[in-house]
Amino acid sequence: MVSTTKIINSEDKSKLKLNITTKGSSRKQVIVSISNDNKAKFIESSSTHITNLNRALKNIKSEVMADFVCMDQTGIIIVTNKVTSSLNLQTIKKYIKNANLIDLNKVIAPQLPQLKLYLKIIGIPYLVENTNIPISSDVVKSIIKSNHIFNNIMVTSKSYIIKVLSKLDMAIIWLDIWDVQSSSKAKGLINRCFNIGSHIAII
Repeated sequence: MVSTTKIINSEDKSKLKLNITTKGSSRKQVIVSISNDNKAKFIESSSTHITNLNRALKNIKSEVMADFVCMDQTGIIIVTNKVTSSLNLQTIKKYIKNANLIDLNKVIAPQLPQLKLYLKIIGIPYLVENTNIPISSDVVKSIIKSNHIFNNIMVTSKSYIIKVLSKLDMAIIWLDIWDVQSSSKAKGLINRCFNIGSHIAII
């Protein structure tokens, strides 16, 4: 699912800059994670599936058409002529669920390619409040889970924590998240603040 990596510079508050560091999948793709057996069976009748899928899309008066389908490590990729909407994804999901696949329990809902983004969080104390214990990725995870501004945010891996200065009890946290290709989730978090004990952290 990792298609592109971006680095967000949160210190430039006048204009958000999202720099693409690697070229990834086109937004004109729909990723469907399915088992190897399902994948092979779907590809065997790919021409029929594309025809039937386009008929289903035409029935909802969509301008999106499926051009072809191919395989990757996680499942199948449906390449379209335009970027799909949520209604298109629902139509594709419904078609695949009704297709003659081996095990529907192993079919994950279709989705657009996602990005792995890095967020920088400052203003966090290096030591857990009222203790001599350094903040850990597990503590950061619990803080994120309990704060509403991180709703619908999926962390890709453990957070990376560094101490700002040896004599200063402050930390910088680098947080990896999954985002859609428009980076709307990350943009919505930039310059947001939240409490950690008596401190105010800034993204």
